[in-house]
Amino acid sequence: MADFHTLGDIQIPRGMVWSDEFDWSAREASSEFSVSGALLLDVAVRLAGQPITLTGDDDAGWIARAVLIALHALCAAEPEATHLLTLADGRTFDVQFAPGESPITGHPISRPELPAGTHPYVATVRLITV
Repeated sequence: MADFHTLGDIQIPRGMVWSDEFDWSAREASSEFSVSGALLLDVAVRLAGQPITLTGDDDAGWIARAVLIALHALCAAEPEATHLLTLADGRTFDVQFAPGESPITGHPISRPELPAGTHPYVATVRLITV
């Protein structure tokens, strides 16, 4: 196991956990009744689109301000690019920054007037598999 996750070349603290790992199913199904009354099932396997939301908390998984800046720069420079995410446990995923809401959010642990690059933040990084 590694001491951190990586998104491309950016090291993310392994204390940031994959908070929605089990909130998604690869199975997509819908059903409806035909005009004759028969049940019609449509079942498929999703090939991509699983959310990977890495989150910290007020007491764990803090991320340095400099890392947040690097993540924002990566997202702004290539918002639709595919990146390799390697989790600290060795699993790898091809991901993009999640569409819609802000893909990266964070707030400082305390409120320094001029935070250093090492100042800790609680952050959320929203990605999806592609």
